[in-house]
Parts: sequence; C-alpha cells; structure tokens
Amino acid sequence: MTVSYTLKVAEARFGGFSGLLLRWRGSIYKLLYKEFLLFIALYALLSITYRLLLTQEQRQVYAQVARYCNRSADLIPLSFVLGFYVTLVVNRWWAQYTSIPLPDQLMCVISASVHGVDQRGRLLRRTLIRYANLASVLVLRSVSTRVLKRFPTMEHVVDAGFMSQEERKKFESLKSDFNKYWVPCVWFTNLAAQARRDGRIRDDIALCLLLEELNKYRAKCSMLFHYDWISIPLVYTQVVTIAVYSFFALSLVGRQFVEPEAGPTKPQELLPGQEPPPALGDLDMYVPLTTLLQFFFYAGWLKVAEQIINPFGEDDDDFETNKLIDRNLQVSLLSVDDMYQNLPPAEKDPYWDEDAAQPPYTVATVAESLRPSFLGSTFNLRMSDDPEQSLQVEASPGLARPAPTAQTPLLGRFLGAGAPSPAISLRNFGRARGAPRTPHLLRFRAEEGGDPEAADRIEEETAESGNEPEEP
Repeated sequence: MTVSYTLKVAEARFGGFSGLLLRWRGSIYKLLYKEFLLFIALYALLSITYRLLLTQEQRQVYAQVARYCNRSADLIPLSFVLGFYVTLVVNRWWAQYTSIPLPDQLMCVISASVHGVDQRGRLLRRTLIRYANLASVLVLRSVSTRVLKRFPTMEHVVDAGFMSQEERKKFESLKSDFNKYWVPCVWFTNLAAQARRDGRIRDDIALCLLLEELNKYRAKCSMLFHYDWISIPLVYTQVVTIAVYSFFALSLVGRQFVEPEAGPTKPQELLPGQEPPPALGDLDMYVPLTTLLQFFFYAGWLKVAEQIINPFGEDDDDFETNKLIDRNLQVSLLSVDDMYQNLPPAEKDPYWDEDAAQPPYTVATVAESLRPSFLGSTFNLRMSDDPEQSLQVEASPGLARPAPTAQTPLLGRFLGAGAPSPAISLRNFGRARGAPRTPHLLRFRAEEGGDPEAADRIEEETAESGNEPEEP
C-alpha cells in the first residue's frame, strides 16, 4: 500500500520534515537496516583484528594497505554515476504510473454516444466498458505480482465478472505466442461497429470519437506492457551496483583508524637520548560516524532505485494495482449505467441576476478575499514623471542610422560590421515635441515657400541639432 504523507507537509513549518523521520513503514530504515548492520559488523571485525590480533609489523603493513584503499575509494565517481542512475529510474517510475490505463475518458464517451434506455442499450454500454476493464486486467496480470496473485488463472478472471465463459472460450481458442491483452479491444471495436449499424450510435463522428478514446486506452495498455518488457540496460545497473559495493569495500579497510605515519624528523633537533615525538594523526574513534553516514546516504540512494525500478511489486511504495482495478470497474459501470440520462433538474444558479459572482468565504478564509488580485508583474511599475518620456514619436530609418564611429566593438563581431549599435544617442527623440524633423525635407519645403529667412532659420536649427543641411 502506498505511503502517503501529503497532508503532513501541506504547510511549511519548523521541523516539518523532522516528523517524517520517525516513521517506519516505507522508510529508509526499513529498506536499509540489514545492509547497514552487515557493514557495521564487518567494520567492527576488521577493527578488532587490527587492534588486538596483529603484531606491530603486521599493523604497519595493514596501515599501508588502508591508506591505499582510502586513496583508491576517492577515485570512484560515485556521486555522478549513482545520481544519474537514480534520476533515470525516478523518471521511468513516474512514466509507468502515467501509463496505467484509466477508463474515465472512455466511459464518458460511451455514456454520451451509445444510446438506448432499454435492455439492449444498457447491455451495449456495460459490455463495452467491461471489455475495456478486461484489457487492463489482462495487462496488469502480466506486469504486477499483486494482480497475478489475485487472478492466478483465467478462471479467476471469469469468477470476478470481467469475462464470461463464452468469452473465455473465444479468448483461449485464439492461438498466439504473444500476450493477448489486446483481444478485448478488438471485441470492443466490433461491438461498437455493430451498435453503429443498429443505430445505437447515431453518427460516424460519435463512432470515430469512441474509437479514438479506445485507441488511447489501448496505447496505455501497450506502453505498460513494453515498460515491463524493456528494462533499463542491465550493464548500467551492474555498473552502478559494482561502483557502490566496491566503494564501501574499500571504505571498510581504508576508513579504519590506523597508526599515523611517522613524519621526517631532523636529528639535530633532538637532544641526546631523546626519542622522536609521536606523529599526530586522526582522532582514534571506535565508531566512524562520517563513514556510516556516507554509507547511509549512498547505499540508501541505491536502495531507493532498487525499490522503484519496478513499482508493480509488493513493496510499501509500489502501485496499488488491485485498488485501481476495483476503482476502475466500479466507477466505469456507474457512469455508463446508473448515471445514463440520470440528470438532476436544471435550475437557475444563485448568481443568475448578479454581474460578478462572488462565492462566500468562511471565517477561516475571509482574509484571502481582502488581498488584491494579481494583474501582472508590470501593473505596479512606477513610470517616469517626465512628460517628455511619454511622447509618441514616429520611428524613422534615417534617424536610426548610426555614424561609423558609433559602433560597439564587441557587438559588431556578432551582429556584423554594418549592424547598428545600441549606443546611439536618442537626443533627437528626446528633444522632439512632435514628428521628427528631417533636414533635407525641411530645406525642400523652405525652397518651395520662397522665404529665404525661413530657410536660414531652418539651417540654424539643423546646425544646432548636429546635422548639416544637404547642399542643393
């Protein structure tokens, strides 16, 4: 049965996850305690052997071996290999759950498409949805140990009401070397075609929609079967397992607290008859806390992958396939039979005459109604108070053309030699209170008017703005 703790983490609070550490069912302690105790026992055995049974020369040799094992363990890329593998397994685990066929969409289409309040119409709807449930039972028998233990033979499937004796004879008479979970789907299509010919399905569009939903349902059954058939490549699982086991095999020897190496001592620093001081090493702890934590994390990571690589077993967190079968059958039969054209009377809703519907709040949630609605991230952006920044101007290619010296070197490499630079001055836009003025157009209009004083004023304005008037 799946362990659900969603309600316990509905709100983030102090020590929210800490309360989950005391659970046993579905916990890492239940999953890992045997391997953890074995690792502690082997570590203690090697430690006692080193401390009590070896001679001084043997201790020195053992110390050299331990240092070599400790250095070698650090060369194994355990975090990378194990992390990538567990990510792959978790993604596959969720994909398998989404591949479990659910009849919800199909039962709604059957209830809307297959008509008739008589016994024939009721029989058609119930038979169609029963065939769909039979297909899921057959494929789940092939992949789930729980379902196989519940329906070990086809006789058990018949006794459960998913199949009649005549259907069983038809099913067993079909000779095939492959899994025949698809047979009820073919029965479904033939029965739907017969209902169309009898007028129970009123048009081809409804029949097409019904068969499309059946194909989606059958595709999930097929995908579930292929997930069981095609596993993660065995070599990858072997590599990860060997990496974890070899790492902790080296850690059993390399993480022992051995005598430190004697460091080089200068003879002139010692007085006559004085012995060299003992070399300082790591603190001699009988219980290696960091090594045990490392084993708990890495080996626990591997056990998580081992548990969810096939979620159709009988572990604590495996999928409850038998409950899904019960739910699917009950809900689908209720939808196509008891609920067929069994509608409550249509009435006006309480907000019939209101422009804006506002459902009530309880005392515990009324504070949420006082919060303003979210209108967009830029709704409360403070704009500049300068009215010139809000003037609308017409973009002109002549004003946007930069001078040759206005290029940005770094962007010029990516945008090309002739690309405009974003560092162009916008003073022409900032000073303009109307449409932008183009020098040659202003001069042309001045010559048309025949007013030389106006032309002189225009030339002065263009000179002030930094643009030289063109020669006629």
